[in-house]
Amino acid sequence: MKQLVFSKNFQKKLQIIKLHDAKLFKKIQKQLELFIQNPRHHSLRIHKLEGKLKNTWSLSISMGLRLLYIEDSEYYFFDIGTHDQIYRK
Repeated sequence: MKQLVFSKNFQKKLQIIKLHDAKLFKKIQKQLELFIQNPRHHSLRIHKLEGKLKNTWSLSISMGLRLLYIEDSEYYFFDIGTHDQIYRK
């Protein structure tokens, strides 16, 4: 089983969410637990991105919130944000 690894930027954003929105933080935890059990579960709405984010995958927490990761020998999560925050970079 591949390991989940979180960038420092991702960890920082997660801590901010934990401090300001406990309900959202729990939802993120729930989705990550589901991802560990089944990385292709349909409710995660995982899809591969294109353009500047080529080779990056998006995992949906809600209709508006995404987690971005790269899949290699591990799952490297590096960004979290709304659709507009993530895709405008």
